[in-house]
Order: sequence, then structure tokens, then C-alpha cells
Amino acid sequence: MLVAAAVCPHPPLIVPELAGAAAPELDGLRAACADAVAALRAAVPDRLLVVGPAEESAWYAGGAAGTLAPWGVDVRAGDGEPVLPLSLTIGRWLLAADPDGYQAVATGAAPADCLALGERLAGEGRTALLVMADGSAKLTEKAPGYLDPAAQPYQRGLVKALAEGDRTALADLDPGEAAAMWAAGRAPLQVLAGAARGARLRPEKLWDEAPYGVGYVVAAWT
Repeated sequence: MLVAAAVCPHPPLIVPELAGAAAPELDGLRAACADAVAALRAAVPDRLLVVGPAEESAWYAGGAAGTLAPWGVDVRAGDGEPVLPLSLTIGRWLLAADPDGYQAVATGAAPADCLALGERLAGEGRTALLVMADGSAKLTEKAPGYLDPAAQPYQRGLVKALAEGDRTALADLDPGEAAAMWAAGRAPLQVLAGAARGARLRPEKLWDEAPYGVGYVVAAWT
């Protein structure tokens, strides 16, 4: 049973060592993510899992580690040989402790598979999920994907779904549209939709901005 979920973005620059002098620009995001993680812990789950996008779907044990060396600084999250993809590495960094497991979800995973995966993840005891999910990366001319007029309404839809706890809207996200909008969080958000089936959770939006032309939203479902 899903007892809590937090949605956070996973930009490397959320880690101050990578942001350098620009680190204060994301202080608000870091604070919101800290509040979301605190809400997960307050639910006192039996299992806390991190879910995030990657090139391929894979399960990692709770003691797995990651590094941000490919993004410029060898900041380690966890102990041991780094194996986690970026999204899960940032998730481990936000937690500042090992979770009970990590689930990487292929960015191209079919919605039905994501929903089924979410149901399985939430089916063992009181489960909390930290869901790593960036929004559209086409919100401004300086965005990684440049400006797309369709990106703003797409992002508003994502934010609305998370702010209202609308699992149906998340379940209905179209993979092709998400890919066109450079929205890396589509698959893990649909895992959340599957996990939340039948759960009675109160949604709260904690942060919603696009400092680098990428939609970053933080939400807590408790």
C-alpha cells in the first residue's frame, strides 16, 4: 500500500558542488525537496523506494551508489562502486541515507508497464516512493530543447495533476508527446500513478519553477 510519495526533479545543479557560484539560485528547490523527503519519513513506511528515469529499466539494492563525475565533479551518493543513473543518484543525495531499493524506469517504457510496475512496488507493506521526474525541457529559448509553444500548456498539465493528486491524468500521459516535450519524468510519474491506485493521499505542491527552461516541480502526496 502506498502511504506517501514525493516528486522531485533531478538536475545535477541541485548539488551545490556542481553549481558553484550559482548554487544559491536553487536554494528554494533544495528546501522544497527537503520538505518532500521529510514528508516521506513522517509517514513511517515499511519500505522507502526511489524511482527515476534511465536508459533501461533496472532494480538496484538499497546500498547501491552513484557519482556525479560525468557532470563535472565526483560527488558520491552512497558507498561502493557507482552504478546508479543520474536520477537515482540525485534521489540518494536528497535522502542522505540508503533507501530500501531503487527502481530505474526506461524513458520509453509503455504506460501499461509503468502502471503495473507501480502496483507491484506498492504491493508489499507500507510503501513510500521518492519519484524523480523532470518536466518539459522546452519552456524557454535558453532551455536544453529550445522553446516550444506547446511546452507551457504541457507543463501546466503536469503541475496540475501533481498538485491535485490526479493519478488518472498521470496514467494518461502520452509517451510520444512527453518525448516531443523533452519531459524525462513521464515514465516514473506513471509508475506513481500505478502505485497510487486505491490509495487515499492528500496532495500538496511545494515548488514549481523553470529556472533553466526546464520544468521543476516538487510535490508531496501524504
